Amino acid sequence: MTLRVRKPSAEIVLDDQEEDVSMLQIRQRRWRMAFRAIYFTRVLFSLTRKVLDHSNRLLRHSLSHHAIDVGNENPGNDNEADLARRRIFFGANRYAKQPLKSFLSFVLEALKDTTIIILLVCAVLALGFGIKQQGLKNGWYDSGSIIVAVFLVVIVSTVSNFRQNRQFERLSSVNSDIDVKVVRGGRCRTVSIFDIVVGDVVCLNIGDQISADGLFLEGHSVKVDESSMNGESDHVEIDGEENPFVMSGTKVNDGYGAMLVTSVGREMMSSISHELNKETPLQARLNQLTSYIGKIGLAVVVLVLVVMLIQYFTGNTRDEMGNREFQGKKTKLDDVMNSVVRIVAAAVTIVVSATPEGLPLAVTLTLAFSMKRMMKDHAMVKKISACETMGSATIICTDKTGTLTLNQMKVAEFWLGTEAMKGEDSLELIPNVYELLQEAVGLNMIGSVYRENSAAVPKISGSPTEKAILSWAVIDLGMNVDEPKQNCEVIHVEAFNSEKKRSGVSLRRRGKKAVQTHWKGAAEMIVAMCSHYYDRSGMIKAMDDEERMKIRTIIKDMAEKSLRCIAFAHKQTNEKIPEKLEETGFALLGVVGLKDPCRPGVRTAMESCRNAGVKIKMITGDNVHTARAIAIECGILNPDEDLGSEAIVEGVEFRNYSNEERMAKIENIRVMARSSPFDKLLMVQSLKQKGHVVAVIGDGTNDAPALKEADIGLSMGIQGTEVAKESSDIVILDDNFASVVTVLRWGRSVYNNIQKFLQFQLTVSIAGLVINFVTVVSFGKVPLTAVQLPWVNLIMNTLGALAMATEHPTDDLMKQSPVGRSKPFITKIMWRNLISQAVFQITIPLILQFRGRSIFHVSETVMNTMIFKTFALCQLFNQFNASTLEKKNIFQGIHKKKLFLAIIFLTAMIEFLKNYTNTDERLNRGQWGVCIGIAALSWPICFLFKCKILSKLRADVCT
Repeated sequence: MTLRVRKPSAEIVLDDQEEDVSMLQIRQRRWRMAFRAIYFTRVLFSLTRKVLDHSNRLLRHSLSHHAIDVGNENPGNDNEADLARRRIFFGANRYAKQPLKSFLSFVLEALKDTTIIILLVCAVLALGFGIKQQGLKNGWYDSGSIIVAVFLVVIVSTVSNFRQNRQFERLSSVNSDIDVKVVRGGRCRTVSIFDIVVGDVVCLNIGDQISADGLFLEGHSVKVDESSMNGESDHVEIDGEENPFVMSGTKVNDGYGAMLVTSVGREMMSSISHELNKETPLQARLNQLTSYIGKIGLAVVVLVLVVMLIQYFTGNTRDEMGNREFQGKKTKLDDVMNSVVRIVAAAVTIVVSATPEGLPLAVTLTLAFSMKRMMKDHAMVKKISACETMGSATIICTDKTGTLTLNQMKVAEFWLGTEAMKGEDSLELIPNVYELLQEAVGLNMIGSVYRENSAAVPKISGSPTEKAILSWAVIDLGMNVDEPKQNCEVIHVEAFNSEKKRSGVSLRRRGKKAVQTHWKGAAEMIVAMCSHYYDRSGMIKAMDDEERMKIRTIIKDMAEKSLRCIAFAHKQTNEKIPEKLEETGFALLGVVGLKDPCRPGVRTAMESCRNAGVKIKMITGDNVHTARAIAIECGILNPDEDLGSEAIVEGVEFRNYSNEERMAKIENIRVMARSSPFDKLLMVQSLKQKGHVVAVIGDGTNDAPALKEADIGLSMGIQGTEVAKESSDIVILDDNFASVVTVLRWGRSVYNNIQKFLQFQLTVSIAGLVINFVTVVSFGKVPLTAVQLPWVNLIMNTLGALAMATEHPTDDLMKQSPVGRSKPFITKIMWRNLISQAVFQITIPLILQFRGRSIFHVSETVMNTMIFKTFALCQLFNQFNASTLEKKNIFQGIHKKKLFLAIIFLTAMIEFLKNYTNTDERLNRGQWGVCIGIAALSWPICFLFKCKILSKLRADVCT
């Protein structure tokens, strides 16, 4: 848009050059006074430090007692030599990091796992019983295999967590390198937080993290969050009189201003912490499952001990010669003790068979692998629980600006009264309107404009909204937005925030008594404050009901074009200065429409979420019409289905619902317009109360409460404020909503991979438990010894965990409904797959145990070897079955799983080794063929059960 402007004559200017010089001298005296205040503070500190109590470390730690002579130097000087001198005297803006956790500490943490502790207890018992029965030379084999399994699990877990910790520290260092705006060289510049020195003037805006200790210089309505220091949730107001001290590590929650840096380093950002080792919800559920399995195993152990001891002491057990083992008083005490030890050892074998050794390894591997891959996909995971929680998400509440849109705003339309001011019409702004707009833009904005010279391209800083308006005013209208700052005296300022959705300023022109008040903000709110409006001729006209309806229609039409509408209003009063800005009787100065294009690929991402059963709710501060237009453009709303329903609601309406109404209507709400931070927080709380797993996406300070309340918070890494990033669990590094869908895919992959491995692991545990229990009760001995079962778990399950935990997400995962909170972790499909394979794996070894010798005409030793080989090969074939939970064709896409195939090949090679589990007999080709043929039957059994399951599920859905 281009307007030819007739500039007003310069009525309000300084009288002569002398007044300019005097103003400059006044400012220089103020700066010198501030620097001498710093010097004097440090002199006082050095004189009184001997009197201070030694316990008062905080004061001594936060104040430096160095001083330098600043002379007549201009603060904001960008001379590198001066900056280096201040950095040497007062120190750099860095803090001493706490020492990193050592590798040994991660080993100790891994050993605290419940499953690991159970295994170590089993290993100790097996060692004692093994030495007692077989001597030191051969008795350590059983416990040795368990210890090897524990060693591998602990090493893999430790290395994974250690590398994750070091990687996170590196990422944290990068994330801590915050850009800060300081005044240097006469203008506002962006520098690294580590480059700040004492004497810098730092600009403070909403959402900024305060980078150093300092003194408040100037500003309006500045409130900071000091909860990281004192734990108080109430925001603290900062001003130049009662509370001028600004502390590092706090955050600006309201207003804007500037501070003078007086101390750097030491305590900076010391309050920032990250939860690295918090137990995840999935790990809690798995630990509970492990506990249940252990209790079941313990109950079976007690039952087996009772049965076997009764059999032994009643004379129902016989030795290899066929003689009764217990013959009352004739039996030697040593023989009784050996028999009891053998019985207890058999019970320990059952505990070993019931304990899922590979489960903690699978969880660790899949979480570590997903975190690493998500980083490559532009998502930095701050809390490990976020990896899995996102996979359970049922609803995503997202902000609009900067998330669904590019946050690159541009003024597309400008209306003066009821007329559109278009460049091609060659219209000119009337001088009085031009001057008022210049004041409104120049004094009611936090952003700034800098030109190195008159011919240079202006450099504009500020929020995206302010940058768009400033760019329009400077480039299209040719305004000098710094001129009102020189010609006007600001009396009172009300800073913009997300609740009021407007900002205001009152001022007095130099040499004039009248007070000018300007408001800028959401168009419908500003229009409601107005009783008059300026027309294109610069005349003020009354705004009757008809004219008000026209203006509202104009705003509505702009909003339906996806434009954000910002209005300006003005009022002049000759009365005494009011204590607060007036809010009635204003004249509408104009309305601008800002266009913020949707991000490329957002509509496709929305479609992916819809297919995945995840609902999207957009929560924005825009009005209903703009919110509806953006929601339709992004694909959140369907114009044919949703517009006539309760899909759109305003924040004030939502918060005024009763709890019953809110719970009844919240499922149908797709868009919330004109929302405050409280409305967004209330939405998240209500959805969680309904049982949903809620993810929140935000980039502003106003999003922080909802980000913390949500099950998982996602912030934007580029345009997000530091407050939003700190409140989130995952940072989207490219600010793209499509990356959120990628996080959702990886979250579901984590959940699915662990489900697949759990199904595989429980099949082995249940089969081994039942086989040993039945044979112990029947024969008084176990076919699968305490060394064979751990080897199955070690070779099959550890390698199986590696194969299944590192599988990439598939498109099929995004076609399934979300897990949510209520769905069981072990689904019906998993139970039927598990039980069918477990029954098969129990039946075959028991048949071989009871009838195998007569069927194959082999010795007992060979038969025991065949039983073990068949059982182990069943696990090998079952890995293919477990690689997919629902697909009938388990070989579909198998050629893409290179790591899976490599592990299967490695496992098969280990399987054909001799004597790795004390199986002394080598099998011939025929016997190997029998073992492989029987184990391969698990494939057709799996296919038949999946066909039956899927057909029944379809029938259930139809009914």
